[in-house]
Amino acid sequence: MKFQSNIARWLKKEGDKVSPGEVLCEVETVGSRTAAALALRKVPQCNSSWTDNYIRQYNNVNINGAVQTDNGLYVPVIKDADKKGLSKISDDVKNLAQKAKENSLKPEDYEGGTFTVSNLGGPFGIRQFCAIINPPQSGILAVGSAEKRVIPGSGHDDFKFASFMSVTLSCDHRVIDGAIGAEWLKAFKGYIENPESMLL
Repeated sequence: MKFQSNIARWLKKEGDKVSPGEVLCEVETVGSRTAAALALRKVPQCNSSWTDNYIRQYNNVNINGAVQTDNGLYVPVIKDADKKGLSKISDDVKNLAQKAKENSLKPEDYEGGTFTVSNLGGPFGIRQFCAIINPPQSGILAVGSAEKRVIPGSGHDDFKFASFMSVTLSCDHRVIDGAIGAEWLKAFKGYIENPESMLL
């Protein structure tokens, strides 16, 4: 699994050990948020909100991510996520998740998001789901669990294993129509399948 080993190497801190399960969780959580941010920079129409008079397109890419705690669901934000690399986003995710669990988030920790990524794959093993848009945002990405599948080859005994991850994009069609949504998903897919392209 070249993809997983590359992610593990980039996310690994000096002297830390990263298990395959932790790598998959990092791919689903950190990798998906990083890829989403870079795809928003590439397709800025998806980084927008509907208002009564106009469509507002944001200059900053701020990614919200849901965190379940004993006190309920929080959706802290990673500001300027398109300008941060995998390692920095990984640190931010862990820091914000800890603050959410300690019930110590401040308003600036969850306000100002322009797009949301919801991951039920890593924590709960959900293969695929649809997420509800978080107004005034116009899009949310639902990230399912990564799983190994057998890929048949050309010969009878020719096959290999690969990791697949299901994602579902929900859009406000007043802002993001099907063609723009598909363009964004194509950009997201390009980043998530080639993690070296997410290094900043």
